[in-house]
Amino acid sequence: MKKVFFAVGLVAALAFTSCKDNASDKVKGENVEMAATRDADATVFPTMEFEEKAYDFGNIARGTAVEHVFKFKNTGKAPLVIVDATSTCGCTVPSYPKDPIQPGETGELLVKYNGSGLNAVTKIVTVKANTEKGSETVKITAFVQSAEGPAVNG
Repeated sequence: MKKVFFAVGLVAALAFTSCKDNASDKVKGENVEMAATRDADATVFPTMEFEEKAYDFGNIARGTAVEHVFKFKNTGKAPLVIVDATSTCGCTVPSYPKDPIQPGETGELLVKYNGSGLNAVTKIVTVKANTEKGSETVKITAFVQSAEGPAVNG
């Protein structure tokens, strides 16, 4: 058993000493500079700043389609790319800009709600983008009344 360990140790020692090339001599300076620039850029993110993150449609009749535009600004230092926008149900449909929003520029997220449901309704829209968090959310609310409207005594 001792002979086996000695043989393995001898082979390992030969393997480590047989590499005569210095790995640091093979590194190209321009590649190091390119990697440093790439890594520095990887810490720069866009920031999606909404003017408002929630909107209340108030009282609406059931089946009444409504929409609201959420305005936002890229306050970060990199172009903002929105990948997707989804809602908590099919009754709410968001539309977002497909082109990148440059730093300092503004954009609009259109949210359409078809008035389904009854009474207090809350819907969340999640916007997936290349921000540091990866997603942002906005919320719409409404009080959906039956098509007949509220009962009136009189």
